Amino acid sequence: MKQLKPMPVFKTEAEEAAFWAVTDSTDYLDWDKAKKIRLPNLKPSTKSISIRVTVDMLERLKLAANKRDVPYQSLVKIWLDEKLSA
Repeated sequence: MKQLKPMPVFKTEAEEAAFWAVTDSTDYLDWDKAKKIRLPNLKPSTKSISIRVTVDMLERLKLAANKRDVPYQSLVKIWLDEKLSA
């Protein structure tokens, strides 16, 4: 069995993220012993974006959202997810 390196201690989450971005985790973890878990209350990180659309497009988007009884920003996210998942 491969000897694992001791897990480093990090001062910040950013420091840890930088470490794992360039480090092979198999030097520190035995993934054969890993167990799958579910985190049902974990919300994915989000980031605000800005896009420019025509006034006409925005009005049509709002009408489509209104017909579905959802906010237009939510409809945009739904449609983007559907398109990216296809």
